[in-house]
Amino acid sequence: MRATTIHGPYDIRVEDVPDPRVEQPDDAVVHVLRACVCGSDLWAYRGQSARVPGQRIGHEFVGTVVATGSRVRSVRPGDLVLAPFTWSDGACVFCTERLPTSCTNGGMWGAVGSDGGQGEGVRVPFADGTLVKVPAGAASDERLLRGLLALTDVMGTGHHAAVSAGARPGATVAVVGDGAVGLCAVLAARLLGAEHVIALGRHPDRLRLAREFGAADTITERGEAAVTAVREATGGHGVHAAIEAVGSAEAMRTAVGVTRPGGAIGWVGAPHGSGEGLDVGALFMNNLTLRGGIAPVRSYIPELLPRVLDGTLDPSPVFDSAITLESIADGYRAMDERSALKVLVTPT
Repeated sequence: MRATTIHGPYDIRVEDVPDPRVEQPDDAVVHVLRACVCGSDLWAYRGQSARVPGQRIGHEFVGTVVATGSRVRSVRPGDLVLAPFTWSDGACVFCTERLPTSCTNGGMWGAVGSDGGQGEGVRVPFADGTLVKVPAGAASDERLLRGLLALTDVMGTGHHAAVSAGARPGATVAVVGDGAVGLCAVLAARLLGAEHVIALGRHPDRLRLAREFGAADTITERGEAAVTAVREATGGHGVHAAIEAVGSAEAMRTAVGVTRPGGAIGWVGAPHGSGEGLDVGALFMNNLTLRGGIAPVRSYIPELLPRVLDGTLDPSPVFDSAITLESIADGYRAMDERSALKVLVTPT
């Protein structure tokens, strides 16, 4: 089959790789219908996170089950399924505590020795603990299929950020970052009842989408100017909940600076310097709480999936570009140059 591989900085290829097959009784094999490029994939693309030449890449996909191992009970061939960006057994101590990203038998798509999501098929370990069956009719509804794909990572990660930050009815929320995760965090904050959401970013088209998603204000300033603007928009107090969806030092400084005393920060930006922006003294003096981390997306899917299916939650607009698998290098280039927000990939 055909799949995406990475060979070095800015060297993305589509190559023939072995077909996935059932290797363990708990496995399933999924034919991929839709995949996508994640902002975190760009760190490998830019050479900022190590990869072995020829390693598979991609961790978001929706597809159809084509084979299952003898112990798989929750899905069968023909089922339409989505897969969170990590696999998990669903039974270990961490899975039972709703933290499948720390599963003792878990892993992430695209790790050395595993299949990546940006290909024609994927072998899924621990299918019962990982895959989520969705209505088969969604396969013929492109908008719904894209909404389901967002649940595999960015929507669940945005929701994790909003939950970690304590977004709630009546709260003011600032979202630092206008990438797909930040935009989904706007949706999540509104879903949790936040009264006033402020989106911070640099791209007018993305900030327009933030408003469509429910942001009352958008701010393009950065650094201290951004902090001042948020404080002015909140009567000088700052927000109850801030979401850091970038992972940089500047973004973390902004998140700390806009949060009112007693507030909380939901931190989901993959770290690339954010620790340098963490002012522990400010956290201490203002009684700020810092929560978050890699999102346990599998645990959020049961509460988010019904809302996507009934249309009350629609993250599909974050996919603003669509390509075929054979053109995936163009998709990486577009996201790296920020001419695309999030690229959808159709394998065949």
